[in-house]
Amino acid sequence: MAEAAIQAGCDAYFGYPITPQSEVLEYLAREMPKHNRVVLQAESEVASVNMLYGAAGAGFRAMTSSSSPGISLMQEGISYMAGAELPCLIVNVNRAGPGLGTIQPGQGDYFQATKGGGHGDYRLIVLAPASVQEMADFVYLGFDLAEKYRNPVLMLSDGAIGQMMEKVKFPDYQRPPFDRSWATTGKPTTRNRNYITSLHILPEKMEQHNLHLQEKFDAIRNNEVRYEEINTQDAEYLFIAYGLSARICHKAMDLARAKGIKAGLFRPITLFPFPYDRLKELAAGVKVMMSVELNTGQMVEDVRLAVAGSVPVAFYGRLGGMVPTPEEIVHQLETLIQNNRYGS
Repeated sequence: MAEAAIQAGCDAYFGYPITPQSEVLEYLAREMPKHNRVVLQAESEVASVNMLYGAAGAGFRAMTSSSSPGISLMQEGISYMAGAELPCLIVNVNRAGPGLGTIQPGQGDYFQATKGGGHGDYRLIVLAPASVQEMADFVYLGFDLAEKYRNPVLMLSDGAIGQMMEKVKFPDYQRPPFDRSWATTGKPTTRNRNYITSLHILPEKMEQHNLHLQEKFDAIRNNEVRYEEINTQDAEYLFIAYGLSARICHKAMDLARAKGIKAGLFRPITLFPFPYDRLKELAAGVKVMMSVELNTGQMVEDVRLAVAGSVPVAFYGRLGGMVPTPEEIVHQLETLIQNNRYGS
C-alpha cells in the first residue's frame, strides 16, 4: 500500500504509529524523501488529520493511515474535510475493539466508516480490500475517486490483510487530470481569492451547501457501486461478506458445495456506496442470506435494508480478534438449514 501511494503520486503523508499499520509510516518515511515528497510523523492522530486538511486544501495529493482508535481521533478533521470538499485518502487497518481492544483483526469499524463517524450529514467513499493486491490497487482508485468527487476516501482494511504477505503487481498508472483551480495555492494575481471552509453562518447558505453535498453523494451512489459475485447464478444460500471475512467465506462456499449445498458469495467492494440494488435482485433467487462479519452485526443491517424482508437474513460473527474457520461457517449454515431457522 505504501509503495502504491508513491507510485500513485502521493505528495504528502501525515501519520502517527499504531499497530497494525505502523509499517506504512516506516516505509514512507524511508522512501518518500527519495522522491522529494513530504512525510511527517505528527504529535498525534488529531495533528496528522489537520495537517492532511492543510495539504489537501493546497491541492496536494495527500493521505494518512491509522488503526481503529486512531481513526476515532481523526473524526472531527474528517468531517471538516468532507464539509470543505477536500480530496484525500485515509486508510484504517481495522483492529478489534471497542476501546484499545487488541491488535488482532476486526470489522467493528463498519458503522463508523459507512454512516459517518464524525458530526453532520456527510459520507465517505469506502473501499474494502480483500487481498494485498487490492490494498495496492485501491490506493490508485482511492486517490482518483477522491479527486473526481472532491471527497475523502476511506480504505477499510483489517489487521490480517494488513500483515499478510502476497504477490502484488503494480499497474502502469497514468494519473488522470484534475482541476485544482479551487485550491489555496498562494496569493492570487490573476484570479479571485480561494476560500476553503465548512463554515457558513447563514442557515440558508448552509442548507444550500448541504444540498449540494447530498447531490454529490447521490452521484456517487449512482456511479461508483462495486462488488464481486462468485457462484451466485445457481446459489440457494448466499454468504455476504467483505474483506477478510469474504476470503474465509470463499473457502466455506467451496466446502458447502462439496457437500451438495448450493452456496454462493457476494462481496461488497464499496461499503459506501453499498450495493443495495444488486442484493435485492439476488434475494429473489435464494432461500437465505448469511452475513459473516468480525463484529456483533453491522453490515447485516444494510443487507436487511437491501432485501426489505423478501428473504431471511442470518448473521454469524466472531469478536475480539477471533477469526472463524471455513468449516465453522459451513456448520452454521448447515444448522440453519437443518432447523429451518433463517432468522438472526
